[in-house]
This record gives sequence, structure tokens and C-alpha cells, in this order.
Amino acid sequence: MPKRDKRTVYFWLMGTCIGLIVLAWFVVRLFSIPAAIGMSAVAAVIPPIAAIVGNRPQQ
Repeated sequence: MPKRDKRTVYFWLMGTCIGLIVLAWFVVRLFSIPAAIGMSAVAAVIPPIAAIVGNRPQQ
């Protein structure tokens, strides 16, 4: 299995973050505000992780 390029991993992490925010604000909040808040909290944790992944040295 080939190594994943760090840009690809960064892209997927940030895409997941944007997707969670969009779903939480426009869909989930209509059914459950606590679930939307939880999704937003998870989305808030992803960008620092993505920055760490994006800035790690090549192996």
C-alpha cells in the first residue's frame, strides 16, 4: 500500500471539517441542537490536527 501524501491527508481532514460544519448548521440543527453543537465541537478540533499533519517533515 503506497504512503499517503500529507497534502491528501490534509485535504481530507479539512474537507471533513467543512462537511461537519455544513451538516451541523443546515441539517442536524433542525432535529437536534445538542448533536449539532457536538458536531461543531468535533469540527473545531480537526484544523489543528490537520495543521500538524500538513507541517510534519517528510519521512
